[in-house]
Amino acid sequence: MADIAIQEGGLIAPAAGSRAKVLDRMRLGDAAFRQLTRAAAIGVLVLLSAVIFSLIKGSIPALKTFGLLAGIPSIIYGIWGLFVFAPFLQETLQPFLIGTLGNLPFIGPLFGGPPYGIGMLTAGLILAIMVLPFVTAISRDVFEAVPAVLKEAAYGLGCTTWEVTRNVVLPYARVGVIGGIMLALGRALGETMAVTFVIGNAHRISASLLAPGTTISATIANEFTEAVGDLYTSALIALGLILFVITFIVLAIARYLLLRIERRIG
Repeated sequence: MADIAIQEGGLIAPAAGSRAKVLDRMRLGDAAFRQLTRAAAIGVLVLLSAVIFSLIKGSIPALKTFGLLAGIPSIIYGIWGLFVFAPFLQETLQPFLIGTLGNLPFIGPLFGGPPYGIGMLTAGLILAIMVLPFVTAISRDVFEAVPAVLKEAAYGLGCTTWEVTRNVVLPYARVGVIGGIMLALGRALGETMAVTFVIGNAHRISASLLAPGTTISATIANEFTEAVGDLYTSALIALGLILFVITFIVLAIARYLLLRIERRIG
């Protein structure tokens, strides 16, 4: 039957036009979401390509002199951060943050001081780049665990891909996503060399995110070979104990969250 309405003896145009507009709007939303995810994926590939290019360019003299390396260490993130990422931040992002946010009340001290390039913000960004693939892989596995019937029901009601992701997949899998983030945080807490390269290794607490600082793992790595005396060595071991306890608590919470979602699936 044609969807038509009769009013005051006349015919009104069928509702097909309004349905077509709704469908067009849904298609546009799906297309926008598809392009956004594609741009994010391309951005990751571009970033990795830039890292690989920088490493190859910087290692050519050594490779010509000494030949093939036995393996690639994890500190390549730190090397890239020190020689490429930190100068880029010093010339672009940090001056912008100082000029725009440094004079604001309350949050101004977070972006005060000169643009060193290295510092806590740089170390945080390096760690974010390092743990992002880890979070992405766990989140993907968790998303695949969402029952297909829930997603199919949402599609049957006319939801777009973004609406299914936001209203069905994420609420169902949020515990697993949070668990993956916590596991990545535990990974970041124990990171040593990459942070040591770019954080500045300054033993002082500063309100500014742009200022140099240090971490427990970086302190142990820098000072353990210079520890003179039993008390100095004991202090560094105590720092290691504190780091172990913090990491253990974070990983235990993450594991508990992942067990909860496994029980839901089971």
